[in-house]
Amino acid sequence: MKYRPSRRTRRMAIGTAAVLVLAGMNGPALFRFGSEKYHAYKINRPEYKAENGHWDLLDVPEEFRINTIHAALLHTGKVLLIAGSGNNAKMFKAKTFRTVLWDPETNTYKNIPTPKDMFCAGHTQLPDGKLLVAGGTQRYEKLEGDVEKAGGLMIVKNEDPDEPKTLRAGTLFTGKSNGKTFESKDNLLVPRAKKNTDPVTGEVNVTASEARVYVEARRKGQKYSTGDTENYRIRGLSGTDARNLYGIANKLSFDKKDFQGIKDSFEFDPVAEKYIRVDPMHEARWYPTLTTLEDGRVLSVSGLDDIGQVVPGKNEVYDPDTKKWTYLPTKRFFPTYPALFLTDGGKIFYTGSNAGYGPADKGRTPGLWDVDTNEFDPVPGMSDPNVLETSMSVMLPPAQDQKFMVIGGGGVGESQKSSEKTRVVDLKDQAPRFKDGAPLSEGTRYPGGSILPDDTVFVSGGSGDYRGRGGSNILKAQIYDAKNGTFRRVADPTVGRNYHSGTLLLPDGRIMIFGSDSLYSDDANTKPGVFEKRIEIYTPPYLYRDEKPELGPGPKRIARGGSATFETADPADIKNARLMRPSAVTHVTDVDQRSIALDVKKTGKGVQVAVPDDRSLVPSGWYMLFVTDKKGTPSKARWVEVP
Repeated sequence: MKYRPSRRTRRMAIGTAAVLVLAGMNGPALFRFGSEKYHAYKINRPEYKAENGHWDLLDVPEEFRINTIHAALLHTGKVLLIAGSGNNAKMFKAKTFRTVLWDPETNTYKNIPTPKDMFCAGHTQLPDGKLLVAGGTQRYEKLEGDVEKAGGLMIVKNEDPDEPKTLRAGTLFTGKSNGKTFESKDNLLVPRAKKNTDPVTGEVNVTASEARVYVEARRKGQKYSTGDTENYRIRGLSGTDARNLYGIANKLSFDKKDFQGIKDSFEFDPVAEKYIRVDPMHEARWYPTLTTLEDGRVLSVSGLDDIGQVVPGKNEVYDPDTKKWTYLPTKRFFPTYPALFLTDGGKIFYTGSNAGYGPADKGRTPGLWDVDTNEFDPVPGMSDPNVLETSMSVMLPPAQDQKFMVIGGGGVGESQKSSEKTRVVDLKDQAPRFKDGAPLSEGTRYPGGSILPDDTVFVSGGSGDYRGRGGSNILKAQIYDAKNGTFRRVADPTVGRNYHSGTLLLPDGRIMIFGSDSLYSDDANTKPGVFEKRIEIYTPPYLYRDEKPELGPGPKRIARGGSATFETADPADIKNARLMRPSAVTHVTDVDQRSIALDVKKTGKGVQVAVPDDRSLVPSGWYMLFVTDKKGTPSKARWVEVP
C-alpha cells in the first residue's frame, strides 16, 4: 500500500521548509547579529578588559555637544573643550562660538562664553596654570567656483612721517586707471613713514610705511576682477592725506580664498572659568603652534595671516608677566601647526610633523633650533620625509631620555599618500639621526597619541586617506612600549577619528578621545561629512587590575631641585613616580605633554619624590603626579605646582 503522510506531518514539513527558506534568506543578518552579540560579550569579559582595556561613549547632554576641535586639561582637573565656530560657516556667520568645560569627576558640563572664533587657534599651558589661547579665524575659505566677488590683497602705503593712519573696515579703494572700486573687510592701522636725515648733507629721506588688508569688489561679476598692478586712491581723504595715503594691488580676482587668521589672544582662567583678553599678537595667525620656552615665555610660530598666506617666518614671543608680544629679531619659516618641543638645554626641536598649509619644499626639514641665535641644525635620517603632514609627534617617556617618535603622516595637502612608519630619534646621541621604529599596521594620517603614566604611549585612530576619504578610518588602537620599542594591539575603538580629532590623558589614567571631521559620510564619497560630536573614554588595561596604589596627602608645590613626601598605604610596592604635564591638543599637535621621571625614596608612611633642577626639562607650571607599583599600575594623579 502506498504511504500517505498525515496532515500533521505535512504541516510540520511545510513549516520546517519555510523556516529553512527564511533562514537562507536572512542567514547573513542572523550571523551578523550573533557575531555582534558574541563580540559584545567578549569585550566586556573581565579578563579581556584586563588584557586589552575598554571603550565607553561619554553621555554628553545635547546642549553641550559641540564640534570639539581643541582640548586642554586644566589644573582643576576639568577639561576645556573648544569649538569656536567648529568648522561651520553658518555658525561663523552667526558669530556663534562655543566652549564647554567638562568635569570628569562629576561628569558635569558648563557653557563658557567665547569672545572670538578660536577655531584653529594655538594654545599652551602657562606657568601660573592659565591656558594661553592665541589666533583663530577671521574669515572662512572660499573654493574656486564659490567665490562671488573679486578680491585679494591690497598694500596700503603711508608717506606721512608724522602720523600713523587708521582706516576703518569698509574703506573704499578706486583704481586710478581702471576705475574699479574695492572695499576693505577689516580695520587697518598704517604706521607712520620712516624719516632719515643724512648726517653729512642734512638731506631728509622719507620711506613710506605699508600695511596689508583684504579687499573685495562691492558687486558680483567677472567684470570687477583685475589682472594688472594698479594704484588706488582712498575715498574720503583730502589734502595731504589724499597724497600721502594710497593703495597698490596686483591681482584682485576669483581665485580660491584661503582661511584668514586673527591676532587676538586670551588667557583662560581655570579658577574663574572665563577667558581674559590680553594684548594681541603682532601677526594674525590661523593654525599656529604655541610652545613654552624654558623661562616661561611662549613662542608663537606660523599660521595663515590676515590675507590667508602662511606667516613668512615672523615669529613672536609672549611674556606672561607683561601680557605682551615681542617679535623675534630674525625670521624662520615653518608650515602651519609645526611640532615644536622644548628640549634639554632650551633649544626647540622641530620633528617635521605639521598640519595643513605651506609649500612642500620649504620649512619641512627636522632639526634643532636655537631661538636666541636663530641657528638651525638639521637632524637627518627621516624616512618618508615627504609624508610628514598630519603625522603625530611625541616626546617618549621619560623626558630625561630626550627621545622623540614621529608616527604616521600623509602627503602635502589633499594627497592620498599615507605612511605606516614610525621614526625615532635620540637627541642625546653625538650625531642624532632618525631611525625607523616599529611600524603601524597600515598607512595612517591623523593618529592620536597620549603618553601614559607607565611609560607607554597610547596610539589610536586616524585614516588612510585625506580626511577619511573612501571610508578609510582606522578602527584600531595600540600601546607602544618605549622601553622595548614595540606596539601591542588593544581593544578597538567604535568611532572613526581623523581630521580635527585628538586624545588627552585624564588624571585618573584614562584617555579622552574627541572630534573627527570626515570629508564624506559614505565610502563612495557622495555624501558630505558630518562632524563627530561623540566623545569616547578609553580605560587602559592597567586600571582593570585587582589593586592599584593610592597617593595620599602631600605638598601642592615642589620646587625644581626640591623634594616632597606623600603618604601611601604600601611604600614598599611603589616603583616609579612621574610628573606629567597636562595636554593642550589640536590637529594631532600636542607639544605640551611630557612625562618626567622623579627619584623615589621610601619612607615609613609614604614616598619622597625629588624634582630635577632643570628648567628646560621641567618648565614652570602645574603637573599631574603619578606613582606606579611594581606591576606598572598607576595611582590617581595628585596636582602639584612647580613654581
